[in-house]
Amino acid sequence: MQKLVTSEYDFSLIPFDDIQSFGQISLLYKDLFNVSWLLGRYCNYKCSYCWPYARSDQKDHRSLATLLKALQEIKEQARKNNFNSFHFSFSGGEPSLHPSLIDLLKTISDDQHACHYQSTHMTTNLSPGIGWFKKYTEATKGLSRVSITASWHKEFSKRVDFKDKIHFLQDNNVHVTINMVMVPSLFDELYEDALYFHDHRINVTLKPQSNPSASRVVDDYTEEQLKILHNNMPQCNYTEIKRQGEIAQQKISQNMQVELTDGQNKKWYIDQAERFNAFNFNQFIGWNCHAGFQGIVIREPDGLVKRSYSCHDKPLGHIETGFKIFDKPEKCITHSCVSSVDSKMPKFKDKLSE
Repeated sequence: MQKLVTSEYDFSLIPFDDIQSFGQISLLYKDLFNVSWLLGRYCNYKCSYCWPYARSDQKDHRSLATLLKALQEIKEQARKNNFNSFHFSFSGGEPSLHPSLIDLLKTISDDQHACHYQSTHMTTNLSPGIGWFKKYTEATKGLSRVSITASWHKEFSKRVDFKDKIHFLQDNNVHVTINMVMVPSLFDELYEDALYFHDHRINVTLKPQSNPSASRVVDDYTEEQLKILHNNMPQCNYTEIKRQGEIAQQKISQNMQVELTDGQNKKWYIDQAERFNAFNFNQFIGWNCHAGFQGIVIREPDGLVKRSYSCHDKPLGHIETGFKIFDKPEKCITHSCVSSVDSKMPKFKDKLSE
């Protein structure tokens, strides 16, 4: 193992057993409605550690007309609940392979004037060429914020090419974080890759590997590896600093995305909800949750609209036949939240007011 890049803020000090409420800061303090849209399972990679159900060789994309109809319905229902800021997060499979993604992003951007705020995110293996990403940055440049999670798959990618694409995106004001599944048997080798990207001022998320059912983290990590997952590779404001030129020589601050409140009303912070799994902070049965009220998930290939990825609730509906968003937060009935999409939604232990 080479040098460690440790967070200045010690996340292991957070009293997770005493946390009474938490959520992604933008969801806590903005009228922001979150849409996590899995556009299809079709993917051009076949990673050895990928879950069998998470990818497909078959194209399973719905038409642009269906996507635009769902987009309109989402905004109408969210606005009735007093949300007029929107975050659209696209994933797959490989979302860049959807033939209508750029047109969908243009439509979202064209509605910027009618919203308080709009942002978009994409989780991608970064396989498209620079030409495609030029179209992507052009389609999204009118939005308030654009970000990408770049999934690093060393079986298919080259570090230099991967780095160069990310620097192009950063130069075009796209915030990028590399998502690296830390397979226990490859931990040291993957951490070396993480250091390479960190040394090129790119954020890296060290993601714990989940079991095949995506219900918990695998048991194969050593104590030392778990400590690294707890506090290493803090998220920093690299894109903002890069835009400021010479200021980039200054110390870069960490970027905290989640706020937690304990029983004494003390605030705690964490840089990303992905880190929750490393602490096994992902069981919220009985908590009041904003999933389904302040955010939804659209999953392909079945087209179901749900309150979250792991939620055991009855689906809210279907992308083709219609869906109904909650008009208030509802209780969590799910054993565990493994996806950060689920974890970051605001949750509160206090009883809901009648």
